[in-house]
Amino acid sequence: MPPNSAPQRPRTSMPAAVYVLGLSVFALGTSEFMLSGLLQPIARDMDVSIPRAGLLVSAFAIGMVVGAPVLAAATLRLPRRTTLVALLAVFGLGQVAGALSPSYGVLFASRVVSALACAGFWAVGAAVAVSLVPADARARAMAVMVGGLSIANIVGVPAGALLGQHAGWRAAFWAVAGMSVLGLAGVLALVPGTARAGGADGADAPRLRSELAIYRDRQVWLALIATALNAAAVFSLFSYLAPLLTETAGLKESWVPTVLALFGVGALIGTAVGGRIADAHLFGTMYGGIAASAAVMALLALTAHLAVAAVALALLLGVAAFVTAPALNARMFNVANAAPTLAGATTTSAFNIGNTVGPWLGGLVISAGWGYPAVAWLGAVLAVLALGTTAVASRLHHGVSRVVTGGAGAAAESGTAGLVRRG
Repeated sequence: MPPNSAPQRPRTSMPAAVYVLGLSVFALGTSEFMLSGLLQPIARDMDVSIPRAGLLVSAFAIGMVVGAPVLAAATLRLPRRTTLVALLAVFGLGQVAGALSPSYGVLFASRVVSALACAGFWAVGAAVAVSLVPADARARAMAVMVGGLSIANIVGVPAGALLGQHAGWRAAFWAVAGMSVLGLAGVLALVPGTARAGGADGADAPRLRSELAIYRDRQVWLALIATALNAAAVFSLFSYLAPLLTETAGLKESWVPTVLALFGVGALIGTAVGGRIADAHLFGTMYGGIAASAAVMALLALTAHLAVAAVALALLLGVAAFVTAPALNARMFNVANAAPTLAGATTTSAFNIGNTVGPWLGGLVISAGWGYPAVAWLGAVLAVLALGTTAVASRLHHGVSRVVTGGAGAAAESGTAGLVRRG
């Protein structure tokens, strides 16, 4: 070793439990996004219009927004492994109910229930993942979980569409139910068991009022807004990528699954890269990823009529968009360290607020007659706003910020917020 070089800290290995959580997220993500390839058969079978079938997607997203904080608060004092098992069981039953749905109303209700369980699992699972690794490996742990979502886009969503075409859309729901059983078995086998929160008598258990104190911290709100804006930027375009490819770029519809899979491959690459660099360069990763997303979407708006450019930029957008995901998750856990469960819930809600608002804004742009390239411009503008929010957070990072200090137990004991210096 050269005399002036610092000793390298050994790289933390990921516990098997974190990978089990990633596998479970694969099932959750497949269920969340697979309806994009099943809307037509569902609409035919349920005798509803395509737009009404599309409300099943919105129902899931809204369920995620509401379910994450509500279930995080409701399960705050319960053992986490028990909570994860219960939520996976409810999620699996929701898939079974969907597969057996005799009517659109029952299917809609099953999506809401599944979304609530999915949101709760994300919130609690994220808290468990970061608790199993040192603070300097949080982004890598979150990259494993987000990686489950990326693989769902690459494998699960196309597989669900394929099942829907050859065995009926209900078969896709049965398949996700089976995957949730595997995830549940993995959680039982590999996620460490926990005693009652706060010890045997629960005296030091986290209290909701104390954990809610994190929302007095402006950095928590800046992290939430940046996450929501980044998600809105990406999904305002991704939701309408298929018609952009066919109507503007002139590709045949048979190309759409391939391009969507390329986006998923890019997302997996971005998640892996972000997970490796975000722990050491948190703000740099957010700056680079969000700025790259804005640039890719602006370039796509300018070259959307060129099929080759549209295909290549779809891949690059997946990389740029998801390289920030581990950093955005880790950032929220850093600024809300005293309330990890609510931190995970807040991040889940923020992503899904973006997933709901972005497509809605994109629809307004299309309805105004501005064309599909204008949606790419919208995404670029939203990304620039996310970049500005990140810059404000970075500027305040080294200043004084009002936060809950200590761990969850300490926060519960004191019930107060302290002033600490960031950096």
